[in-house]
Amino acid sequence: MTKKDGDYVHSRVACTILERSKMSLLNPALIAEKVEERTIDETAKPMLRITLETGIETVWDRFEMQQPPCSYCASGVSCSRCAMGPCRIIPDHHRLRGVCGADADLIVARNLLDTLATGAASHSDHGREIVETMYKTSEGTAQGYTITDPEKLRRIALELDITVGTRGDLEIARDVSLALLEEFGTIKNSIRFSERAPKKTREIWESAGITPRSVDREVVEAMHRIHMGVGADYVNVLLHGLRTALSDGWGGSLMATEVSDILFGTPEINTSSVNLGVLKEDHVNIALHGHNPVLSEMIVRAAEDAELLALATENGAKGINLVGLCCTGNELLMRKGIPQAGNHFNQELVIATGALDVMIVDYQCIFPSLPRTASCYHTHIVSTSPKSRVPGSLHYPFHPESAMETARAIVRLAVENYPNRLAENVHIPGEPIRAVTGFSVEAIQTALGGTFAPLIEAIADGKILGAVGVVGCNNPKVKHDFGHVTLTKELIKRDILVVETGCAAIASGKAGLLLPGAADLAGHGLASVCRALNIPPVLHMGSCVDCSRILVLAAALANELDVGIDQLPLGGAAPEWYSQKAVSIGSYFVASGVYTVLGVMPKITGSENVTNLLTNGLCGVVNASFAVEPDPLLAADLLESHIRHKRQNLGI
Repeated sequence: MTKKDGDYVHSRVACTILERSKMSLLNPALIAEKVEERTIDETAKPMLRITLETGIETVWDRFEMQQPPCSYCASGVSCSRCAMGPCRIIPDHHRLRGVCGADADLIVARNLLDTLATGAASHSDHGREIVETMYKTSEGTAQGYTITDPEKLRRIALELDITVGTRGDLEIARDVSLALLEEFGTIKNSIRFSERAPKKTREIWESAGITPRSVDREVVEAMHRIHMGVGADYVNVLLHGLRTALSDGWGGSLMATEVSDILFGTPEINTSSVNLGVLKEDHVNIALHGHNPVLSEMIVRAAEDAELLALATENGAKGINLVGLCCTGNELLMRKGIPQAGNHFNQELVIATGALDVMIVDYQCIFPSLPRTASCYHTHIVSTSPKSRVPGSLHYPFHPESAMETARAIVRLAVENYPNRLAENVHIPGEPIRAVTGFSVEAIQTALGGTFAPLIEAIADGKILGAVGVVGCNNPKVKHDFGHVTLTKELIKRDILVVETGCAAIASGKAGLLLPGAADLAGHGLASVCRALNIPPVLHMGSCVDCSRILVLAAALANELDVGIDQLPLGGAAPEWYSQKAVSIGSYFVASGVYTVLGVMPKITGSENVTNLLTNGLCGVVNASFAVEPDPLLAADLLESHIRHKRQNLGI
């Protein structure tokens, strides 16, 4: 489909029904077994049953179709990096090197750096768009945007050595925007926000030669290094991967978080609802899916427009109901209390409810197959980013200069689509679960009385053993939400505070773990702290770019104690990760000194040396490493053991 801006021509694809065997179509027991194998999400189960009965394709079906996987690709020893290949390392057939001479160590390392750089670029490009929007706001060319947190704007301006004085918000915002945009390609050889890391952590980076210099520079250099004939030392290649990840965590992602707070508001503790039950049968339902809050903020305003609400009434609806998916949803949940329909693997199932009128997507983690699913219903998929055109969707080009006009047009589309629902197709499962969210670093500090001292005291006294950041995605190699929820429950039972972002946080929300009452599942010490503060034992800190909030919190605690992050009783975990972004997140956790346990094996097993470096050798470089443990209970053992070791070293 080709079209000009403003030419909203729809190109529908045909409804695709899978050719399932008669057994799967007619045998309720087999369908029930498949449903239980796929998810622990109680509201997802009835929708999965419907897709299995009707033959509507989902991510789990496509995963089954891909089995068995290529063993060479899975172990990282296949290379299609140049036209002399593709090559594979097959020791049994004496294929020990690719055509260029690269051995298994180098091929695995180059593939891993490629993956990591893609993830870092994705987060950082998101950050650039947010900063550009603030710049356009300061220039008066961004339609409808304002500075929502001027206090944070001024704090960051001072951090960047920008004069504040009596200057107005927009004047300061312009200078802050320009200073941050310079961080992407700076010649200063340092990223300013990385100075928030404790001095001892920065000394480790300097010693290892991985201090991040700029965002774009590290990503571009990573791509250069993996070209044939450049990087040939697997250790050197992977150390640059850590530097690239740090440019994401302390650069691109952190800029995305901080500037989003300035533009849209720093999250404060609030209560909302999660799971597929947040859809409303008698309302126009619009799902916001993706990762960039720039568009979704305007959709929220458009959905409150009196003219569009009146039009919804004329079309038979009682109102307009916005729901979130994935990280765009997390942004709205944290700041606006907009209910969240689910995480990564709920995106097809929300369409299968038959009650969704429009799904708006921007970029990242969006299944290209969504228009195929939607074509079996009345739902419109609306793509908005020039970076993420989706065949079969409507494309409404989104630009900050015309943000409100575009938002109103999309909401109008949804309202006018409401009468096209087929009542017999509408199945909204279960009731929403309440969830307490909005735990920005500022909100946590406020809840503690304006200082982190009570948290430090609780850890020193042993009421809280330590803290673990549980983050990441969904992956069909792991039962949907099982890894996240099982690990989180086990950690809080052991008096370990859990902070979460992204799909992991929503998994916990659906399981009722984001409520103060979940303290009943925690150990005695953690439960007592949660009850005293009336907070959950699992703190929702935002979207996947907001893993940077976890870094800032860790740095604040380390600075209070005058230690490096690596000395704190902290851990990280990604039980169900799938994406390149998760590789970058895990790497900047480890590079910052946080021991991190993965639930899914990366594609590195074809190189014993690379595997040993990541799981052991990095301890001698950054005082942290990766571990891989698919069993969430055993992963909890690893994390608890690590935290106890760090406590012992601190003498607590």
